[in-house]
Amino acid sequence: MSSQAVHVFAGQDRFGEHKGLGISTIDFKVSAEDGGGGVLVIENTNRVKGGPARHLHAEQDELFYVLEGEYVIEVGQERFNLTPGDSILAPRKVPHVWAYVGNTLGRLLITFTPPGQMEAFFREVSKANAMPPRDPAVWRAHGMEILGPPLPV
Repeated sequence: MSSQAVHVFAGQDRFGEHKGLGISTIDFKVSAEDGGGGVLVIENTNRVKGGPARHLHAEQDELFYVLEGEYVIEVGQERFNLTPGDSILAPRKVPHVWAYVGNTLGRLLITFTPPGQMEAFFREVSKANAMPPRDPAVWRAHGMEILGPPLPV
């Protein structure tokens, strides 16, 4: 656990790496190693509409906070339209899916508590600069279950 402040400039990644997911890039703002390992914060910047497959986290609560653009997020059976300043919590073990649906740039701050294997997941899947594969084994290895396709946009 570091006793140092963690300062990351706008548009930058904690480690100086921009990780590509095809339709978006992600930057780590707070690493799972920072502050005792209790939280992971990433900024997801969307340049194209879309999002990940429907899934759930066995051990992580996932908080979404919209910085810019428009998003649709389903948590359980509820559907929400989010715009800048809106947030929503997807509790662990509850299926969820989200998609960027705006026409400009979209930026979403996502927090995982506890971080579990999420940082490792993003490092692995971003190597291909494509959306995470729909291979259940990849998701399961990082504490998640893939449950269905992405939202249509």
